[in-house]
Amino acid sequence: MPKVLIWRSAMLLGSETFVRTQADALTRWEPVYAGATKIDSPLSRDTDLIAYPSEADRRAFLRLRLTGTSPHLQKTIAAVRPELVHAHFGGDGWLISASAARARLPLIVTLHGHDVTRQPSSTGPKGVRYRRNLRTVFQRAKVLIAVSEVIRERAIHWGADPAKVRVHYNGVPIPTEVPDVPKQYDVAFVGRFVEKKGADDLIAALATVKAKALFIGDGPRFAEMQGYARSLNVDATFLGARPADEVYRLLAQSRLLAAPSRTAADGDSEGLPTTVVEAMALGLPVVSTHHSGIPEAVTDGVTGLLGPEGDREALTANLRKLLDDPALQASMGKAARARAEADFDAAKQSSRLEDIYDEARNT
Repeated sequence: MPKVLIWRSAMLLGSETFVRTQADALTRWEPVYAGATKIDSPLSRDTDLIAYPSEADRRAFLRLRLTGTSPHLQKTIAAVRPELVHAHFGGDGWLISASAARARLPLIVTLHGHDVTRQPSSTGPKGVRYRRNLRTVFQRAKVLIAVSEVIRERAIHWGADPAKVRVHYNGVPIPTEVPDVPKQYDVAFVGRFVEKKGADDLIAALATVKAKALFIGDGPRFAEMQGYARSLNVDATFLGARPADEVYRLLAQSRLLAAPSRTAADGDSEGLPTTVVEAMALGLPVVSTHHSGIPEAVTDGVTGLLGPEGDREALTANLRKLLDDPALQASMGKAARARAEADFDAAKQSSRLEDIYDEARNT
């Protein structure tokens, strides 16, 4: 099979399950995972190819970050002998774009969210440099993949050729049937504890809703949100980051997923949160917001309930509406499952991605 080099500079953050899920489901292309540095996380693998594995390589990695060129990275790519490079996030696409061009390999870059929302809006020299690099990777890439229509629009806003930008949803594993297990939690939240995830909005809403809540994930605001929940006497369990299989098990034990995403003060926003689709695949209705690509998966009143970003009263009302109506939970959960099967099945989406790979290689 032809090889595709899957590039993520930091290989691999525990929150980036979508990178593994997508590439592991390939059947016609062989994925080779490569990164600049190794991250100690549940998603790291001993088979990951790390270009700069030691402190002695720091100078070479610094050169790559400053100039976008690296003879060492070129040798690393040559040793794999791939027929295509697929990078995740715009910044990482730029890091490998010159090496891919020198190897005469087509480059595909997936744009996920902050790479075309918050980062290009940065001020000062950092913002100028990022926008210049982003335009460069837009030019060098054969195909730009956006994880939602909103992300496609942002990429075009920052200079991407509309003809290059394809919307391709990240897929998730679809269990053969919805797990029939007792419900231990009323509301589940899965995500990093950062501003755009809106965990504080959810905790405030739960203060007036009788519900048992589960919070899965880590991040800079983890301790702060634990304290906030305690101060409001919210019945909440905070588990920290968990492996993907455990997250699925815990979601299946929950009545609904809450994903109150919002645009952060610095402009950071979602693409389309993978956890939303994972919950839908398990037959859970979703309470979320009209934010970025979320309405492309969650149809308000059909597969879940949506409210305005940051509107805690609307969030509270939507949580109550679903928690007080088991029949509505069941009908929306069934519709959510059907939507996930149709448009977010990892096997189907990875097959569609391979069609993009074939096209990029052959044109």
